[in-house]
Amino acid sequence: MKNSVQLLLVITSFSLISCGNGKIEKDIKMYTSTWDEIINNAKIDLINSDNFTEDITLVASPENIVGIDGFKAYYQNFITGFSDINFTVVDVLGQDDKIVKHWTFKGKHTGDFFGIPATGNSVDVEGVTIAKMKDGKIAQEQDFMDNLTFMSQLGIDPLLNPNNVIIIRKLYNDFASGDIPAVGAAMDENMVWNEAENFPFADGNPYKGFEAVLEGVFSRIIEDWEYWNLTDMSFNEMTNDKILVTGRYNAKYKKNGATMNLQMAHLWTLKDGKITNFQQFADTKGIADTMAK
Repeated sequence: MKNSVQLLLVITSFSLISCGNGKIEKDIKMYTSTWDEIINNAKIDLINSDNFTEDITLVASPENIVGIDGFKAYYQNFITGFSDINFTVVDVLGQDDKIVKHWTFKGKHTGDFFGIPATGNSVDVEGVTIAKMKDGKIAQEQDFMDNLTFMSQLGIDPLLNPNNVIIIRKLYNDFASGDIPAVGAAMDENMVWNEAENFPFADGNPYKGFEAVLEGVFSRIIEDWEYWNLTDMSFNEMTNDKILVTGRYNAKYKKNGATMNLQMAHLWTLKDGKITNFQQFADTKGIADTMAK
C-alpha cells in the first residue's frame, strides 16, 4: 500500500499544483492546524460549525457520514480508541477549493475503536485525504489507506469485516433510542427475518423486508410489553459476514405485570453493508411462562 499511497500523491501532485494565492494558503493553514489539534491534542470539539460546514461530508462505505454530529462521533473513535497518538502531515498541497494531504498515523490501541475492544497493539499507517473547502471551512473529506494493513496491525483477521460489527452496534443503539427509520435503513429490501421457533411472534416466519418485521414484530412488542430491553450485550464477529450477538432480554408483560430476565442470541448476516438475514435464539419456554403468569 505504501507504493499506492505514493503513486496517488504523485498523480495528485500533477493535477493539484498549489496556486500560491492567499486564499488557498489560508485554507491550507487552517486545515492542517485544525486537524493537528483534533487528533494530536484530542480537541474533538474543534469539529464544530466554526471549522466545518453544517453538512460536512465524509465520503465512506457503505454510506457517507453527513453532518457535524456524525462526523464528530466518527473521529471520536480515534481519540478514545488510541493513546500515544502521533498524527503527522507529511505533505499538503491545494488548488481552488481542494486540498490533498499525505499523512501518517501512529498510536496504541488502548480503548474501544468502532466496537473493537482494546488489543494493546501499536499501529503505524499512512494514507492520503482529499478535502474540499467552502468559505474557509472544511466541507468534505475522503480518506485513502490500506485498511487490510491497519486491521492486521490491530491483530484482526483480514478475512473479517469490522464494519459489520459497527453496523450491528449502531442498529441496537438506534433501536434503543427509538430511531426506527435508522433501523430500517440498515436492512436490505429483501431481508429475511426469523424469530425463534415457538416464540410469540414466530407465526409470521419468515418475515420478508423491514415493513413486515415492523408490523409483525416491533409493533407487537410495543403493544404487548411495557418495556423490552437488551442487556449484557456481547458482539462476536464471525466469518462469512456474520455477527453473533448474545445477551439477555429484560422485559415486563403488560397484561399481568410479570417480568423476565432471560438469555438470548441474535445471528445477523450482512452483504455489502446491509443486513440480509436475521435469526433469533431465545428461551421461548421462559417467555411463555412469563406471559402465562
